[in-house]
Amino acid sequence: MATLGDIGVGAAINILSAFVFFLVFAFLRLQPFNDRVYFPKWYFKGVRDSPTRSGAFVSKFVNLDYRSYVRFLGWMPEALRMPEPELIDHAGLDSAVYLRIYLIGLKIFVPIAFVAWAILVPVNWTNNTLDIAAHLKNVTSSDIDRLSISNIPEKSQRLWTHIVVAYGFTFWTCYVLMKEYEKVAAMRLHFLATEKRRPDQFTALVRNVPPDPDESVSELVEHFFLVNHPDHYLTHQVVYNANKLAKLVKKKKKMDNWLVYYENKLERSKTSVRPLMKTGFLGLWGKKVDAIEHYQSEIDKLKKEIPEERERVSNDPKSIVAAAFVSFKSRWGAAVCAQTQQSRNPTIWLTEWAPEPRDIYWPNLAIPYVKLTVKRLIMAVAFFFLTFFFMIPIAFVQSLASLEGLEKAAPFLKPIVELKFIKSVITGFLPGIALKLFLIFLPTILMIMAKFEGYASRSSLERRAASRYYLFTLVNVFLGSIIAGSALEQLKTFIHQSPSDIPVTLGVAVPLKATFFITYIMVDGWAGIAAEILMLKPLIIYHLKNTFLVKTDKDREEAMDPGSIGFNTGEPRIQLYILLGLVYATVTPVLLPFIIVFFGLAYVVFRHQIINVYVQQYESAAAYWPDVHGRIVSALLISQLVLLGLLTTKKAAQSTPFLLALPVLTIAFYKYCQGRFEPAFVRYPLQEARMKDTLEQVREPNLNLKGYLQSAYVHPVFKECDEDDDDDDHYSFEKYENESVTTVATKRQSRRNTPVPSRMTGGSTPSLPEAVEDLQP
Repeated sequence: MATLGDIGVGAAINILSAFVFFLVFAFLRLQPFNDRVYFPKWYFKGVRDSPTRSGAFVSKFVNLDYRSYVRFLGWMPEALRMPEPELIDHAGLDSAVYLRIYLIGLKIFVPIAFVAWAILVPVNWTNNTLDIAAHLKNVTSSDIDRLSISNIPEKSQRLWTHIVVAYGFTFWTCYVLMKEYEKVAAMRLHFLATEKRRPDQFTALVRNVPPDPDESVSELVEHFFLVNHPDHYLTHQVVYNANKLAKLVKKKKKMDNWLVYYENKLERSKTSVRPLMKTGFLGLWGKKVDAIEHYQSEIDKLKKEIPEERERVSNDPKSIVAAAFVSFKSRWGAAVCAQTQQSRNPTIWLTEWAPEPRDIYWPNLAIPYVKLTVKRLIMAVAFFFLTFFFMIPIAFVQSLASLEGLEKAAPFLKPIVELKFIKSVITGFLPGIALKLFLIFLPTILMIMAKFEGYASRSSLERRAASRYYLFTLVNVFLGSIIAGSALEQLKTFIHQSPSDIPVTLGVAVPLKATFFITYIMVDGWAGIAAEILMLKPLIIYHLKNTFLVKTDKDREEAMDPGSIGFNTGEPRIQLYILLGLVYATVTPVLLPFIIVFFGLAYVVFRHQIINVYVQQYESAAAYWPDVHGRIVSALLISQLVLLGLLTTKKAAQSTPFLLALPVLTIAFYKYCQGRFEPAFVRYPLQEARMKDTLEQVREPNLNLKGYLQSAYVHPVFKECDEDDDDDDHYSFEKYENESVTTVATKRQSRRNTPVPSRMTGGSTPSLPEAVEDLQP
């Protein structure tokens, strides 16, 4: 069992690690040859050039100004200097609101920590329950346990203090959440009202277009919207299944990179010996061939295959999927279409707001809509088994990361692990780092699962992966760490327990794992956040590409890999710390300062990264905030149930029932916020759309909106192909633009979806021109 001394050793190791990371970062960021790694965002914005220095040759690669090294932590105040409105203009609303999640942590836990240390810690410390238990029952405990509720005896009147404080913590947390929800909703509406023109503001994504034997998908879409939205429909772009073409283009890019690499290698070699390679798997075996000739021949083959595949996609009706991007003359018209039901059959002509073009995940648009439900059911089952069976290796690694487990697995190490310093390292550092290493590949697995489910935008993929990651950490990191046993034993325990016993089980186990979570916070939340700013992987990859592949400034720009905020991994981690803080605030308050350090450090680090490094792949205007709010409320409910179960074990029969009102009030608060603020994140007000349209018409009365929109949602692979073959007009993506511009006459005799005679009358519903002629005298 870890003591305060062991926690101190772990804290010293992690603080030292974080300091070393900051020191190395401060040195690397000042070197001219690393400028594109640590400030790529400014390069993409075109406001920064490669540093050029006069003087010695070495000064072009190494910063020789000693004064810049003295201020090695100067990046911290610089990161805090940019005001939030300027940050929104610079990085977007998604990034600015993401930083507010860290501020929420500080707003919630700084006052809570002050109250807990001023009230709960003295109440817990001034008891001698654990001392008596150690004397009479030979029960072991640590200094941390004496600061927790474990030191309160059963049926003690002091438990009323924890109940009153729990009410205070809940009301304060709800107040902060409500104010933040209100603030973020206002920021979103203001951002949408002042945002520059974007194609997605005028466009709806239509899916599950019903098949028609008389008309193509393009003709059917145009006919449907000309009839049902005659005053607002402008143009449309059907969706092509160009996944195979995209793979060929991607393969050609890879071959081009290898060709450039070997050509550069030949140019830099002092001999005229041409480079060789093996054609087998990963170049480990197979026939030796001339590398340049091999890749040149592969590229020539792809240059023939790509136009053939593009021709097949353009001419094969089966390449057109039952979906389209439909654009309107105004934002108001797009809002009406995207937010209403289009047909009496609610399973066809499904409309939603189109993602912005850079946000679209094109491979998933080719998935038939009817398959999505099956795919998501399969992934739900797969995620269930992944979550529970992942406990087995985690439990195994955690057992080895403890003193008892290590001595049992390797008895010959017992004399070493019993040394005081080694013991402190194992109990105060090793469990956290073991769990951190084991979760490295989890985000990749969850993102693959989200892509398999068929979500059509990168933002929805990240939100889905984030929700799965949060559930996984809740079950494995939180519940899996506090409840002993293998995955099957834990599952069996929960299944066979009555729901009323689960809070009791958690209440007993939670105080015992406070030290483990402290070590995890220090490893992941202190040293891990400091390592984030070092950007070791992008640094290595950039210099490898710059050395072997870069020939032009465009190549150098493509070599930069700034990354993004990583909502699918960062937000669940924040939620885990919020959960730990709320759970342990009334149970073991000593954990709160460690969480506060995490939120403060992470806010500064990620603010610096968002300003100088990260380039967002999309802008959703903080559409993810309802998920953030809901997960914090769920953490609040879990903390209340844990405290309820813990007080039950303390046999506080008189005081425990007073806690039952807390979950009810919390759920009522969530419902209120859901009804009051969530609509701003789900629907776009028609009033706002009309105001924005009116202002635009006054400012730009001659705007050619059709020309602006008609190529916005062309599959990017067609544009990439045309960039590679500018002279080939036959395959230009203008073909795909013009397809949605031409007005087509309907080939059907019915305005409805079915062209066959009516079963009721035996005749066909008249077409629109026929109906007009009948009405004329």
